[in-house]
Amino acid sequence: MTRCSQGLRVLCGALFLAGLLAGCEQAEDPRVLVLRGSTMGTNYSVQIVEPSAALDRDALAEQINARLADITTLMSTYQPGSELSRFNNADVTEWFLVSPELEAVVEAAQAVSEASAGAFDVTVGPLVNLWGFGPSPRIEDLPSAGDIQAARARVGWRQLEVQAQPPALRKSRPDLYVDLSAIAKGYAVDQLAGLVESHGIVDYLVEIGGELRGRGVNGHGEPWRIAIERPDAGQRAVFQVVALRDLGMATSGDYRNFVEIDGQRYSHTIDPATGRPVGHRLASVTVLADDCMQADAWATALLVLGPERGLALAEQRGLAALFIEHAREAADGDAFVTQATAAFGALSVSH
Repeated sequence: MTRCSQGLRVLCGALFLAGLLAGCEQAEDPRVLVLRGSTMGTNYSVQIVEPSAALDRDALAEQINARLADITTLMSTYQPGSELSRFNNADVTEWFLVSPELEAVVEAAQAVSEASAGAFDVTVGPLVNLWGFGPSPRIEDLPSAGDIQAARARVGWRQLEVQAQPPALRKSRPDLYVDLSAIAKGYAVDQLAGLVESHGIVDYLVEIGGELRGRGVNGHGEPWRIAIERPDAGQRAVFQVVALRDLGMATSGDYRNFVEIDGQRYSHTIDPATGRPVGHRLASVTVLADDCMQADAWATALLVLGPERGLALAEQRGLAALFIEHAREAADGDAFVTQATAAFGALSVSH
C-alpha cells in the first residue's frame, strides 16, 4: 500500500468541460478568497466564499501555514526530527510517548487496518521502498522472492500498538517503520476546515494534494463541484463531476505512479498480504465521508482490495465509494466501467 493522491479537480464556477484542465488558475471568482501554499510535498488551497470584511486575511494565512507546519513536524517521514521519525528511528520495543495528535491519527489508521483485514497498513514502507516507490531510485530489476519475504517480515499493522492514556506507540520489533502518507493529508484537511470554521466561515473548500473537504456553497451559491479525473496515464480529462456538500472526499489511483520492467507495468500500490503490487483491474477509487481523514484512508484500502472485495466491503460498511475499473476485454482499449455503492449513489452526483 502506498498513497498517491490524484484524480480530483476543483471546478471554478460554471466552466465547460473543455476549460476544466486549466482549473482555478484560468478564472478566479472575485467573490471567493483563495489562499494557497505548499505543504507535505504538495500544494494546498483554501477557498472562502464572500469573506467578512472583518476577517484578517493575513492572520488567517499565517494560522493556516503554522497549523500545517505543526502537523508536518509531528507526522513527516522526510523530516529527521519529526515526532514520527524519532519513533521510527528508536531502536526500542517499549512504549514511546507521543503527542495526542499523532496518537489519534495512528489510532484511526489502525481502525481502518482492522476493518479492511490489513489492506490498509501504515507499516508497509519497507515493501514500498523495495519496489522502488520510496525515496530510493526506481528499480530496474524485480525484487527477488527472498527480498520480498525479508521485507514482509517488517510489515504488519498488528506489530504496531497504540494507547491513548498516556498517548504512546509501541513496536513489536525495533525496525518497524510507520508512514502516515495515506492518512495524514486527510487529517490536515480536516484540521484546516476546523480552523476556517473557528472564524465563523460556513462556505469554504479546503484541498491538500487532491484531498478535499467542502462546506456550504461556492461563489455561485451552488454546491462545490469536484471533477474526478479519468484514470488514464496518457491524458488528463474529466471522468465524472461530484457535487460536494458538507463532506470530505479523496481519490486513490494507480495511473500516474508505476514502473515498467521488461514490458510489464507494476503499480505503486502494494498489497501487504502478498508483498507485491496489486494486479487487479481497478484504476481508481473515490470515497466520500464526513471527514477527509476517513475518506483518505478508505480510498487506499479499497484500491488495495480491488473491485470485487473492495466493493463488497464498502457496501457492508455503508461507505460512499465510486470504483473505476479497466474494461475486461482488450478490445475495449482504454474503456472503463464504474461501480458505485448505494451510499455513493444516494449523494448528489452531477454528470
